[in-house]
Amino acid sequence: MLKIFKHMRKDTWMLLLLSVLVVIAQVWIDLRIPDYMTTITILVKTEGSPMSEIWRAGLMMLVCAVLAMCLSLLSGYVSARLAALFSRDLRSDIFNAVENFSLEEIDRFSTASLITRSTNDVTQIQNFMSRGLRMIINTPITVTIAMIKIWGKSWQWTSLLGAGVVMVLMVVIYLIKYAHPRFRRMQVLTDNLNQVTRENLTGIRVVRAYNAEGYMQDKFSDANDILTDNALQARRAMNLMRPVMRFTNNGLTVGIYCIGAYIIASQLGTGDALVTFSEMVVFSTYAARVLGSFMSLNMIFNMLPRATVSAERINEILDTEPSIKDGKETEGVAGQEGTVEFRNVSFRYPAAEDDILRDISFTAKKGETVAFIGATGSGKTSLVNLVPRFYDAGKGEVLVDGRNVKEYDQTALRKKIGYAPQRAVLFTGTVASNLKYGEYKDMDESPEAAQAEIEKAVSIAQAEDFVKEMRGGYDADITRGGTNVSGGQKQRLSIARSVFRRPEIYIFDDTFSALDYKTDRLLRARLKKETAGVTTLIVAQRIGTIRDADKIIVLDEGRIVGEGTHEELMKNCEVYKEIALTQLSEEELA
Repeated sequence: MLKIFKHMRKDTWMLLLLSVLVVIAQVWIDLRIPDYMTTITILVKTEGSPMSEIWRAGLMMLVCAVLAMCLSLLSGYVSARLAALFSRDLRSDIFNAVENFSLEEIDRFSTASLITRSTNDVTQIQNFMSRGLRMIINTPITVTIAMIKIWGKSWQWTSLLGAGVVMVLMVVIYLIKYAHPRFRRMQVLTDNLNQVTRENLTGIRVVRAYNAEGYMQDKFSDANDILTDNALQARRAMNLMRPVMRFTNNGLTVGIYCIGAYIIASQLGTGDALVTFSEMVVFSTYAARVLGSFMSLNMIFNMLPRATVSAERINEILDTEPSIKDGKETEGVAGQEGTVEFRNVSFRYPAAEDDILRDISFTAKKGETVAFIGATGSGKTSLVNLVPRFYDAGKGEVLVDGRNVKEYDQTALRKKIGYAPQRAVLFTGTVASNLKYGEYKDMDESPEAAQAEIEKAVSIAQAEDFVKEMRGGYDADITRGGTNVSGGQKQRLSIARSVFRRPEIYIFDDTFSALDYKTDRLLRARLKKETAGVTTLIVAQRIGTIRDADKIIVLDEGRIVGEGTHEELMKNCEVYKEIALTQLSEEELA
């Protein structure tokens, strides 16, 4: 838990220090009240005591009570601000850390868990900082000051208070051993519940198409019931704290007054009886404060276990070093612009047993179109993902512009690439804002020039007709995930975004799959004309999409089994020929 504080900024450290000072002042003033009670008790029982002294002591009690209230309000304000600012900083740090993760780290944590850690876990820390932290500071200070003030009053009272404290500590130790593991498990079970919910919402079309609502309800109920049972076990244990505390507090008060009555009875007729009576009042007040401080542990131990687990889970993200490290180079080798080369590259996914790519070597020269084809699972997408360093090759080298991609600054490397993924992704905003995700360097800042480039990119991607028909045209709204446009339209906007970037290298990862044959042909023809001199890597399943490529690479079980033009492969590559004949007749291929 303490490790999470290393992520505090200077302003939050100052607020934390102020919070500690305010709590100390509040406790000190609060514990001055019993001293004035003693003074008033002695004055009332002593004959001839001036009334002004009683009023003076009572006025000081009132002043202390008002000051303690004001300091309590200030402490609450400071704690709330501290918690809000710290949680804001934590969310920002988590988001920035995840932004720098490679896909390996994203896969390891899972999307559902990352969402839970940046929301629910941060909320647990915020709740603890706003309420529990004050109690943790308050409890030892109150106990220390109170014990100092009552020390030596009566060994009988002190022994009784010690017995009460031991009883409370035994319950606290039991709760730490029993409830803490269940609170730890609660965050993991929350991850699982979020995962089931996310699967249901993202796959709702499939769920309804297969009438699987009942199955998903059962799956959700199982995850929900496990979380509920775990929470109930933890809460039942925590609920033991309050009745034990009340029983101990009431029993201690009764014991103090019984012992006090016995002592006072033995001192009747002497001046010590009055002193003992006043000490009994003060001791019972301080003892109640001591046990009250321990009673606040009930709330602390409700929040601390979950906050501790949440802090560990957040630290796990913030302390994770991305597996892909930045290089220092920003430019390639002179004269090698636009080239992509693989040298004996092998690659396997984290935790996988076998390589998905084996000994891959090829070169794509500037201006060439190189296509990749093969059966599902042959490694096509894995191969092109190595170029922008979504993953790093296990063996061999991947070179862009004549330089190993590991030597590049990642931002500089990816500025060279226009990437359209296998699954087209659009963001909430407008058509124009989605295209501007691919803003190219040295672009004219004028709005007119930007608009002209957007329109050109949309025209090349064969998206002009449907964009102009949308309400608002280029400023038309795109909903979350692009659900208000079709699959083919999303793909064309994704292609337009990569075109708008003006890259040195295009990567189209099965980006034409949702397009009809006519649009596919027109788009590729326009793309070849408008982007001459740009290297293009295409992953495709359709022969018609790649037959005009300068070079076609055929993959089978992670190996290159054929390389050449369409005509060459039809003659000397059985795998390619088999794929071609399953899609087109021999007459069409001719």
